[in-house]
Amino acid sequence: MIKRQTVFSLLREQSMFMTAIMSLLTFLSVLALGIALSIGTGVIRWNAQWDLYATVQTTKSDTAGKIEKILSENSDKIAESVKITTDDMNAMLRPWVSGGGALKNYLPEMWEIKFKTKSDMTAVGKEISQHARFLTHASALKTSTSAGWKMILIAGIVLTLTLGAIGASISYIARNTAMLHRRELEILNQIGATDAFVARQMQIIVTKICLVAGLIGFAIAAPVLLLILSAAHSARIGLMAMLGISAIGWLLLILMPVFITIFAIWITKRTTINILKNS
Repeated sequence: MIKRQTVFSLLREQSMFMTAIMSLLTFLSVLALGIALSIGTGVIRWNAQWDLYATVQTTKSDTAGKIEKILSENSDKIAESVKITTDDMNAMLRPWVSGGGALKNYLPEMWEIKFKTKSDMTAVGKEISQHARFLTHASALKTSTSAGWKMILIAGIVLTLTLGAIGASISYIARNTAMLHRRELEILNQIGATDAFVARQMQIIVTKICLVAGLIGFAIAAPVLLLILSAAHSARIGLMAMLGISAIGWLLLILMPVFITIFAIWITKRTTINILKNS
């Protein structure tokens, strides 16, 4: 009866190379997933932060009274309403424009409004739009949100390419190992070993290497992600400051090396059995 133990192994150089390449690919996978999750969290927080905010602008002095009346009549739908003064606008424009006094004739009258619900914002917005410009913060910041989704897509593509590289690397190593141990494989076949048994030997080897590589890759990727998040928060600029990874996100990152190991085991079995059937 054949004992279920590893009957051959990778050469030392092969093992070191495979551990190194799998560590790198695991690092890239965890990093790509972490960036996608952090940007996704940032986009969600960014949208949620401004979902109920809108700005009203008008350059006609007679319209201002109508806007004030509409806001007063709909006070039950408004959580907060602030009229931006000329001095406030001058202060905001000071870094780019000098001579604030000359701008007074050109600056619009503005209100920043926070509504209680989205339906309230829609209803009041339709009424205000008949007299002045009504601009929701969500629509005004659509460009930033779009850029965030594009970055998530790029991170997703990198992750997909990395997983593809893992599959190709594992397949190549399995084929190369089968060629190097052709003699052992012939002996195993002669004594009645099944293809599944031989494939299991390769799976044991790959599992050990992937577990070590996964630990190394994650141990390097986690501090890098924390550094990226720290730099983003320190910037205190728009969407960047909103980046973050939730507890569920970190759990997914921890499970990524496990998924890669399972994926590598599956690729190994499939490749090895195909080689044995065609040999």
